[in-house]
Amino acid sequence: MSKSLIAVGVALVLAGMLWPFLARLPLGRLPGDIVIQRPNFTFYALIATCVVISVVLSLILWLIRR
Repeated sequence: MSKSLIAVGVALVLAGMLWPFLARLPLGRLPGDIVIQRPNFTFYALIATCVVISVVLSLILWLIRR
C-alpha cells in the first residue's frame, strides 16, 4: 500500500513539473469530447479523453504487474 502511494505521489509531482508540456497535448480536444458553452455556463464531457487515459493507465499497470 505504501509503495503505491509513493508511486502516485511521484507521478503527481512529475505531472506538475511537466505541466507546461502536457498542456500542449490534444487531450481534452479529441473527437468525442463534448463542450457546451452558454452565457455564464460551460459544460465539459471529456468522454474520449477519459477512454484514452483509461487505456493508457491499464496498459501501464498491466506491464508493471507482469
